[in-house]
Order: sequence, then structure tokens, then C-alpha cells
Amino acid sequence: MSDINFDGRVAIVTGAGGGLGRTYALDLAARGAQVVVNDLGGSVDGKGGDHAAAQKVVDEIKAAGGEAVPNYDSVMTPEGGANIVKTAVDAFGKVDVVINNAGFLRDKSFLKLTWDDLDAIIDVHLKAAFYVSQPAFAIMKENGYGRFVFTASNATFGNFGQTNYAAAKNGLIGLSNTIAVEGARSGILSNVIMPVAKTRMTEELLGSFADVLGPEYVTPMVAYLSSEACTTTHGAYSAAGGRYARVFTGLAPGWFAGKGASVAAEDIAAHIEEIEAQEGYIVPGSTTDEIMALAGLFN
Repeated sequence: MSDINFDGRVAIVTGAGGGLGRTYALDLAARGAQVVVNDLGGSVDGKGGDHAAAQKVVDEIKAAGGEAVPNYDSVMTPEGGANIVKTAVDAFGKVDVVINNAGFLRDKSFLKLTWDDLDAIIDVHLKAAFYVSQPAFAIMKENGYGRFVFTASNATFGNFGQTNYAAAKNGLIGLSNTIAVEGARSGILSNVIMPVAKTRMTEELLGSFADVLGPEYVTPMVAYLSSEACTTTHGAYSAAGGRYARVFTGLAPGWFAGKGASVAAEDIAAHIEEIEAQEGYIVPGSTTDEIMALAGLFN
């Protein structure tokens, strides 16, 4: 098995001043990448800012013989996203890898959720990924190569108190899947990581179980998805404590009423077990896959 390296590659890691992002930046730099370490330096709930976090990681990379530059722009504005990409181009000439990792939490039960809490989480997780990725995509398309890694969460399965967070993270899965489709002809691959790890954002939620979920266990999956060795795209992957697994949305065969049939709610009730059955599913790679499956029923 050949070593995975990033020689000649330029990577942007957002939210890289600590936690998971820091481990990604350090690992890619150790493997030869030139890294833009982006971090606003805010608190767990997104307030405040401190340039020290990003600079400290840059200093670590340089002390180990790697190349890195800091960036302190907020990912939550189009201008900030564009400037993060500009930082990479100005320092290293291009962008090959974008790891969208920045984020914070504003957990509230649904009825206590404020619109400010909703807007902040959508802005930092979902819209921020658009703001950073679109200008990077343009450069990758021109160069015929690129790797995107979007950070989603197992909260997308449903988790009490995280309606805003789960909705934003689910949006990233759709974003990544569509970038995978649009980028395929240009050598651009896009995947999602769904980490379960001990960070300052999660250690209170996970309790003592967090001790076996070090962030270093997530890094190998992210490094692979960011590399030339990666050939997969349009995927989502759980990484937790040394276990790595594909997460997917499947489309089951369901129940077909028949071509031209008249269907009422009572028919749905009568066939709900067939509709709910999970055997024989496919994993659509695009909307076309479902259309083709439907078309087969009418032939």
C-alpha cells in the first residue's frame, strides 16, 4: 500500500484553530500539503474572536517543517468565504482541497428556539459552506482537480434540542451530493464526514464516553477523502472511535398502484407495510436514478 501524500497540493481547513479542524490541518501539512488555517477564534456558541487559535496551529505546522498561513475571516459572509480562498491563492497559487469544518452550537428545544439561534446555525454551517466552496470550485474546475469534505453530523438522524443544527447539517449532504454531480467531469470529488468525537463542542453532550472518541480517530477518514488516492464521491461517512462506515439514503421499491390507477389515502393505508419495507433498496446517485427507477415501472 503506497503512502498517501499531499505534495504540491493546497488545502483550506476552516475552523482549524482547535478540535477536529486542527488535527486535519496538522495531518495534511505533515503529508506535504500547504495549508490555510482558517479560524475566527470564537466561542462554542460563536461569540467573540481571537487570532491566537489559528496562529498557534500555523506555528505548530511550521515548527514541524510544514507550510501554512493563517486566515481569520468569518466563513459566515460571502466576502469572508472569498477572502479565505484568496488567501490560499495569494500564498500558494491555487486551491486543491477544501475541508468545511467551521461551526458552533446554539442548542435549544424546538419551542425555545429563537430565530437568531436558527439564523446563526444556518449561517455558520450551511451558508458558510456555500461561501467558501463556490470560489474554490471555480479554481478547481479550471485546474481539473479538487476535493471537498463537508462536515455533517449524526444529528441528522434526529437529536433532541438540535433542530437548527440537524437541518443545517442535512443541507450540507444535499450540497455535497450536488457538487459531486456537477464536479465529476472536472475531476472534483465531494464527500461528507459525519464525525463523533470529543471536542469542546461535544464533551458535555457525550459525557465519559467522549474519552474513547478522540478526534484523532476521525482524521484518517478526512485525510483519505481529501487525497488523490480517494476515488469515491457523493458519499457520506461516519467516523467514530476507530469505526468507519458508509451512511446513505436508500430508496426502497415501495408499492406501485399500477399505470393509470386511481389512488386514495385508503389505498396508502392498506399498503403501508409495502411502502415501509426496506428490502431491495437502491442508493440513488442523483435524481436521474429515481426517475429511471420510476420509468421502469411504466414500461
